[in-house]
Amino acid sequence: MNIRVLSLDEFALFLKDHPLRNYYQTLDYAKLQAEQGYEYEFIGYCDNSSIMAASLILSKKIKNIYYGYAPRGFLIDYTNLPFLKHFTEQLRAYYASKGYAFIKINPEIAIGKLNNKTNNIEYNTNYHIINNLITCGYKKLKNNLYFEAMLPRFMSVLPLQNYNINNVNKNTRNKINKGIRKGLVLEKADTFGIDIFYELINEKVTKDNFYYKDKFNIFNQNDAIDLFLVSIDYKKYLLNSQFFYEKELNNNGILSDKIAINYKDKLINRKMNSDKLLLTYKNEISEATKKVNSDEKKYIAGALVIKYDNRIKIDISGFDPQYKNFAPNYFLYHSILEYYKDSYKYAELNGVSGNFNKDSLYYGLTRFKKGFKADIYEYIGEFDLPIDHIKYELLNKSGRLAKEFNKD
Repeated sequence: MNIRVLSLDEFALFLKDHPLRNYYQTLDYAKLQAEQGYEYEFIGYCDNSSIMAASLILSKKIKNIYYGYAPRGFLIDYTNLPFLKHFTEQLRAYYASKGYAFIKINPEIAIGKLNNKTNNIEYNTNYHIINNLITCGYKKLKNNLYFEAMLPRFMSVLPLQNYNINNVNKNTRNKINKGIRKGLVLEKADTFGIDIFYELINEKVTKDNFYYKDKFNIFNQNDAIDLFLVSIDYKKYLLNSQFFYEKELNNNGILSDKIAINYKDKLINRKMNSDKLLLTYKNEISEATKKVNSDEKKYIAGALVIKYDNRIKIDISGFDPQYKNFAPNYFLYHSILEYYKDSYKYAELNGVSGNFNKDSLYYGLTRFKKGFKADIYEYIGEFDLPIDHIKYELLNKSGRLAKEFNKD
């Protein structure tokens, strides 16, 4: 068996049924990365009649030295050590002839799952794949806890078909209902909505507006992406606020009558909470009234969603912090999950930090995603396969590898 370049049809057919198939290994993703300066090819590990393993390989130069990158790893059985070893030998020989320094991989292999009771990762049998890769000459890179690497090492995943607002945690449910009460509306947008969307995310991304336009246009050709925006319907906001105000006003009167008959601390506390709610609803009525006749349409949140096979991925999302009290991010995620739950099996809520302690800088992000009852998985991490050791060490010691790949 040897390595050869595959046709697009050959690769697509192999990808379709492989257990490690993912959107990072598609032609759409390759086209997107080509806009970012990468070259690409699809390679296969083949005998005379069949393809045994395959991968998209992205290629780029660092100071005139080529490297390769297999996003989310090769499509191969990593548990079969002799097969992996022979494949790696052939891969080395193939890319050595092209003058490459190394190949980087970050396989989509879950080696553990977070136990929410103990707050520890419980590892599975995939963990031994790390040793298989090291045995074959792959260099295990440092495990990052945050978002320093090419792709997140910790991923939040939700079984979609069982999603129900009544199953999320109480705080999340309250925030979702708050967004609904405040008249938030989800709508699908086309490429012209990217400019609006970019204004909602530009503070937290390094890529420019054109990247997201390219991404939408490329993936949209195969109906593999959706853009969602959240706006405020002030008429709905006003009607909802008036409804809840009248309902609470009635409850407040009942509590006042009960207190007049039986003065108890429990009733007093309920009455005080009711008074606070009345003030909240009254302020909301005032806020909505001021805007109800305005022609202004204000978008306060948005998300790009990738659709692939039996899953969706909330690829990136953002919201206007000035409207944080509308809980737009909670409403956005809930509405997206509701939108897809009858069509897809899983939803990736994207990456989280590997530091699950409350003092973590990203604890709020982790808590937000766990609030939807998402499971947290640890992936196997990043590996480099040196092809030309001298070139690889030259790039490594000069700090150019860190500059090329580390996000922080």
